[in-house]
Amino acid sequence: MNAVSENAPELSVRKKPDLRVLIAGAVGQFVEFYDFAIYGFSVVMIAKLFFPQTDPVAGVLAAFAVYGVAFVVRPLGGVFFGTLGDRIGRRKVLAITLLSIGAATAIIGLLPTYGQIGLLAPAALLVCRLVQGFSAGGEAVGAPSFVLEHAPIERRGFWIGITIAMSAIPSIVAGVMILGIVNSMSAESYASWGWRIPFLIAAPLSAIGLYIRHKTEESDAFIKAVEERGTQKKVSLRDSLRSSRLRMLQVFMIVSLNALTFYFMVGYFVTYLQTVVKLTQQESLISNAAGLLTFSILLPLCGRLSDRIGRKPMLLAGSLLIAVLSVPTFNLLTQHTLQSAIFAQIILAVCLAVFGGGSYTFFVELFPTSVRFTGAAISYNISYAVFGGTAPFVGTYLVKLTGNPMAPGFYLATLAALVFVAALTVPETARRDLNKH
Repeated sequence: MNAVSENAPELSVRKKPDLRVLIAGAVGQFVEFYDFAIYGFSVVMIAKLFFPQTDPVAGVLAAFAVYGVAFVVRPLGGVFFGTLGDRIGRRKVLAITLLSIGAATAIIGLLPTYGQIGLLAPAALLVCRLVQGFSAGGEAVGAPSFVLEHAPIERRGFWIGITIAMSAIPSIVAGVMILGIVNSMSAESYASWGWRIPFLIAAPLSAIGLYIRHKTEESDAFIKAVEERGTQKKVSLRDSLRSSRLRMLQVFMIVSLNALTFYFMVGYFVTYLQTVVKLTQQESLISNAAGLLTFSILLPLCGRLSDRIGRKPMLLAGSLLIAVLSVPTFNLLTQHTLQSAIFAQIILAVCLAVFGGGSYTFFVELFPTSVRFTGAAISYNISYAVFGGTAPFVGTYLVKLTGNPMAPGFYLATLAALVFVAALTVPETARRDLNKH
């Protein structure tokens, strides 16, 4: 018998799964993380163009600080869009978040530089990042919630795995795109206007995502939750979330490892390999693409495995792997060769895929439908603000402070060990009834 099927409540027979929902969720994740990846991969250029050139490391730190600011407002966006999504539906909210993220990214591609307007340049860049972060606070949780509530009960992990895998693909696309643009023009042309092209492409990508989402409908689970809410005494959001405090703490802890590991990969490694390891931009992008491609392929498979054996075994195995292998991974990264950089990032990608096979479904599956968007959005986004948004900055700072290029690996290993302990205490969520826990 399946390890998680015994005594697990089954949902009533549902209508045929709507694959358009899976596509809509995946496209939204692609656009959201494309926008963040473009910024992360362009940090070295942004530091030169938008900040005073007194100290190169200080410029990179300033660019990473602006990168991290977007994560600070993600919890606020999570509260706003989460509350709205639990009240009026996921579909409408996801249209707003996707439009906002795409518009803010395209505007970055139009901004004048520090040399043209002085301090107004980083200020305008900061505003755009704030809009991105606020909107991403709703998108990052809304899309998995929307997909989860439409997915067949025995394939939730697989559907969520496909959706979240699309958050890694943009980094590959962005890396290849930047590499192609850099190699197709002179360094002067790229610094002058070529760097803007990837940001401007966000506009048509968002339009495509909006069109696909327009073709979807709300889930049976959400409609049922709305109907039940209408027949019961009205419960305030504060009361609902008070009953979910333990769940929110559990999600905060579990998701912290996703946040730090993933944003080391998509927001830090390309810069780390260029500034610390001294690989070329081309080598840095190629090695990073190899790791992210590995993650995007393995995550749906690990999600499917979690459908069979449960989320908790994946959480324990993945966090243990990251705790054990983080320092050796960073040791490989510092060997100054393309091959070692590729191998190191593939190792970390495998570890994250194992952990993510359980965690990415766990964090939305843990909550009942009536407060899923809000509860998951608050805890998820606070965790991403604390650990994901600061990952590139802290990684850069630790290397500068200690002089040890492997210092970020010790930081990651320590967090993974703590998450392993936390994972021992969380409940199994696979095959739960979405409305009754």
